[in-house]
Amino acid sequence: MTAYYRPLVQHGRLRPDAAMTLAGQNLWFTQAERLQRGRISQIVEAVDIPVEQLDRLTQPRPPIAGLDMAQPQIMGILNATPDSFSDGGRHNSVDAARAAAVDMVAHGASILDIGGESTRPGADFVPEDKEISRTQPLIEAIRAASDTLISIDTRKARVAKAAQEAGAGLINDVSGFTFDPQLAPFCAQVKAPVCVMHMQGDPATMQDEPYYDDVLLDVYDFLDGQIAHLEGLGLSRDLIVVDPGIGFGKNTDHNLRLLQNLSLFHGLGCPILLGVSRKGFIGQIGKEPRKDARAPGSIAVALAGLSQGVQIIRVHDVAETAQALRLWAAVR
Repeated sequence: MTAYYRPLVQHGRLRPDAAMTLAGQNLWFTQAERLQRGRISQIVEAVDIPVEQLDRLTQPRPPIAGLDMAQPQIMGILNATPDSFSDGGRHNSVDAARAAAVDMVAHGASILDIGGESTRPGADFVPEDKEISRTQPLIEAIRAASDTLISIDTRKARVAKAAQEAGAGLINDVSGFTFDPQLAPFCAQVKAPVCVMHMQGDPATMQDEPYYDDVLLDVYDFLDGQIAHLEGLGLSRDLIVVDPGIGFGKNTDHNLRLLQNLSLFHGLGCPILLGVSRKGFIGQIGKEPRKDARAPGSIAVALAGLSQGVQIIRVHDVAETAQALRLWAAVR
């Protein structure tokens, strides 16, 4: 029976000699929770974790597109859509979007995630040509103004190809490479860094009573399988980022269970991206119905993720998040 290991993460100077470093970061653990389907979890010593799993938990992550994975990185969200759940319609012109991108970089974003298709709950499908027309000119304009890493948020191979030709350096697929069978082979062919996200269903239906046998292990197994699929196509693991997909086909209880156990996903041997910015569960728990007023709750969850070793946080409120991150790092 497969066993999964969730490091019990700690930080600070009083580090025991037996402590293991988490993913090459300034975090460590001496124990882990061993999880198995159908069994009660157990606490085990880090030295008792099987060698292959321990290596994946502890080995430093190589840079992704030149970004240091030993330091937290901020991914700024820039949607060129009329209907994205929070910033839809704000960046429909190239000039407006480019100005927003420059501002995000100035305030601390090291990645810009460009999207041309809303993936909010209930969103409709966008044809490839329309998605390309929204994203390609914007990527070209940003690339002319900045050398910051650009990510294309798409499920479609043609869109990814157009974005890559325009200057995008990372492919971020919310479907985890299950939507377009041509996308994974394209990424493997050009050796593009990718982000594999978990989503149950599709944007139009994903919040219609999502169900899991065990959300934590089901999401882990999906990501593990998609990494193996990409590796089989020739894309090396050191080019892969994983995202548990908070809010994508998950209710509040699912989201909280994933957030409470994020350190488990270091066992995949890849950097972890966390995208929680302004999402519905933050409004629900934080009692804030206005999407653009959820920065405090979004930052709180992002910092909790960083405390479990998450390497990339995807946010709308870049300046506020960067300020909080600097204070968080200084205190620690």
